Amino acid sequence: MKKLRNITVLLLSAIVLFSCFSVNLYEASAAETNTVYNNKYPMIFVHGYNGWGSNEDIDRAIPYWGATTGDLMKYLRSEGYECYSASVGPISSAWDRACELFAQLTGTRVDYGQVHSKEHNHKRYGRAYTEPLFEGWSSTKKIHLIGHSFGGTTVRMLTYLMTYGCSEEVKGTSGNVSPLFTGGKESYIESVTTICTPHNSASTYRFTQDLKIYEPVEILSAIYVAVMGRSPLNGNLVDFHLEQFGITNTPGTFDSDTFVKSLVNFINNSDDGCMYDLTPEGMAKINGMIKISPHIYYYSYAFDTTETGKITGLTWPIITTNPIIAPISYWIGHHRTFTDETTGQVYDEKWHANDALCNTESETYPFTEAHRNYDGKAVSGVWNVMPVQRGDHGTAIGLLADKRTTRKFYLNLAQMLTKLEK
Repeated sequence: MKKLRNITVLLLSAIVLFSCFSVNLYEASAAETNTVYNNKYPMIFVHGYNGWGSNEDIDRAIPYWGATTGDLMKYLRSEGYECYSASVGPISSAWDRACELFAQLTGTRVDYGQVHSKEHNHKRYGRAYTEPLFEGWSSTKKIHLIGHSFGGTTVRMLTYLMTYGCSEEVKGTSGNVSPLFTGGKESYIESVTTICTPHNSASTYRFTQDLKIYEPVEILSAIYVAVMGRSPLNGNLVDFHLEQFGITNTPGTFDSDTFVKSLVNFINNSDDGCMYDLTPEGMAKINGMIKISPHIYYYSYAFDTTETGKITGLTWPIITTNPIIAPISYWIGHHRTFTDETTGQVYDEKWHANDALCNTESETYPFTEAHRNYDGKAVSGVWNVMPVQRGDHGTAIGLLADKRTTRKFYLNLAQMLTKLEK
């Protein structure tokens, strides 16, 4: 079995490498190279849709953070920074992922909330973590949250709940309420950084609608999860964190529901999943709920892998764009102006620049929250919008990228965050 698992790891690693081929062209942030530590708080890195953390076996073959440039966590630790790569549900909703991240940080059992769980017809409690991700998380040992892609939405949700809680859960829960939902813990978080996060959805949703593939992909994804989540690879090579729906086993157990029952339940409650959250309607609901914390620093990095012709005015993916997703970049760069029927969001020519999966415009900041262009000095309670970086969605985490520029980008980010006043 171990030999089979190792072979599978190599095969999946090869698939990831070929599907995410790109050349790193982005420039590092403007932080200085000489670090003056005002804080050395731990940095918590959260993966995006279909990603993984350090707990999965695949991370040993190809780490999500750093990918082919090497394990970024090990590199940053060698530079004196305390870093952790969290593992949350790769296709779960922002709410469920935030609950899982909180449980990992506190070393407790996952509580998805009684009200939320009843609404989405899944179990209230998930797996138990016997040890926290690190010791001593508190208002005196804060954290820096860093999320790539949907990981950025996840850390926004966690920060919101830590700050404001959820009154619906407090009022509607019989018995104990998770400390996550009582709020009042914004002092536990120093900063939030999002990288390639589609804060305001992405026009690629229209692309899947035009091709009529959204529903088929959703169903096929559920079937794949149900099969893999019951296989010997569950909890080792892959970990979907979907035992609350009974569609996968809790690692080390056989507690999933019957195949058809869990599959139907999961599909019927697809609005509690990542795919829905990334739609214009789903993201509008999230932005309508979340609000910024006045005492936390927020940073956003948007990426762009396109160029616009001076004569034609057409937007094209640059030659180094991941060839697998370059056609999507082309479509995003050429779609006609349209208005989403559910939200009223207008997708015009400002949405043509993209990272081959998400619109650069959407990655800059949540439109419902205050923002400012970063000028070398961060301001709390507002999005500090960083200069747009050159590269595609995979470039941002170092997939087949230049090791030096990838590490310099994250080293400069770490230095900038540790210079923040306590």
